[in-house]
Amino acid sequence: MANADRFSICGGNVLLPQGLCQTELCVEDSLISHTGSAPGRGHVIDATGLYVLPGIIDLHGDAFERQIMPRPGVHFDLQLALADTDRQLVSNGISTAYHGVTYSWEPGLRSRDTLLRMMDAMANAARYLACDTRLHLRHETYNLDAEAEILDWLAAGKIDLLAFNDHTPDILRKLTNPKDSMTVLQRCGLELGALRELAERVSARAAEVAPSIARLAAAAVAAGIPQASHDDPSPETRQWYQAIGCGISEFPKTRETAVLARKLGNHVVFGAPNVVRGGSHQPNNVSAAAMAHDGLCTVLTSDYYYPAMLPAAFRLSDDGVCTLPEAWAMVSSNPAEAAGLHDRGTLAPGKRADVLLVQAPAGRAPSVVAHLIGGRVAYAASGSRASLFSTNRPESADVEAVQAAVVA
Repeated sequence: MANADRFSICGGNVLLPQGLCQTELCVEDSLISHTGSAPGRGHVIDATGLYVLPGIIDLHGDAFERQIMPRPGVHFDLQLALADTDRQLVSNGISTAYHGVTYSWEPGLRSRDTLLRMMDAMANAARYLACDTRLHLRHETYNLDAEAEILDWLAAGKIDLLAFNDHTPDILRKLTNPKDSMTVLQRCGLELGALRELAERVSARAAEVAPSIARLAAAAVAAGIPQASHDDPSPETRQWYQAIGCGISEFPKTRETAVLARKLGNHVVFGAPNVVRGGSHQPNNVSAAAMAHDGLCTVLTSDYYYPAMLPAAFRLSDDGVCTLPEAWAMVSSNPAEAAGLHDRGTLAPGKRADVLLVQAPAGRAPSVVAHLIGGRVAYAASGSRASLFSTNRPESADVEAVQAAVVA
């Protein structure tokens, strides 16, 4: 995709670190150069009537699993799945995505084989993907035989975010209920008896789990890799993870756990679908909007549904939970801080030009009109009222195509 080396975005309501304002945003050589009008600004994007926002950073998304296996036992090529996922990401405003790939003791969708193929596919696809796509390794803590391999990957820089999951007790519980067991059986491909036997054998090694987690956490700290603990059930669990260097609390189960996490200075992650749907799809789980209202949610992620992130931020603002700048921080600057991404997350000079032009008409869900990643056009919606590169149009095939697509 060709790059417009120098251009300005004018007429929009721009979200700067100090808040929303009517100003001009200038981009040069893939970075934000400055704000405010300046001579020799080059090409112009007319963003009148639109919000101009930092690109979304999604720290935890596993909806790509449905591209890999859209029906139980029906698998598709990983390159095809990644390409389609990339289109979903950029059209929904996600500039940086951490694919949450689970490495479990289970066979099938969450097995070592699937993970290795996914890692290879992501590496091979990187130059073809518009979204900056990274690996969030969701390590099942009872998968003890994987420890040595993960230690090697951490040292080699192959993991971008490490999360500690403990779904083994939940799997054992589900296997006692025919309806609940179907989800696990379908993704792993085993018969009920065989899976129950495997799960019981794995769970018998419970005494080895905590020391293994501590070794992995130490290696991640040494490598500078951010870490998250998933589904913290109690403040005591969060305190333990904090002590070993794991500073992100993903989907804490109780309010008390989230309160402690914030006191410890941790980022607390909840799902954007929880906000958009008005509550969690899991019975008895806390409300993400309520947590945000009380300052106990700092990061929203797509979780299992990519289109939720954009409307979740506007929903929090529209419902009076917080201001739009505060809500947008949950999908931009806060996840950037949590993941140590110092080059993005805000529209400030020197930052990567990951920029969204968003329309939010009354009574309708907000939508992406145009999406720039590193100053390059990654997506443009058809039928919008925006006029991209409306003056001094560059002689660039991809920009011309975008202009033709978005000018009504």
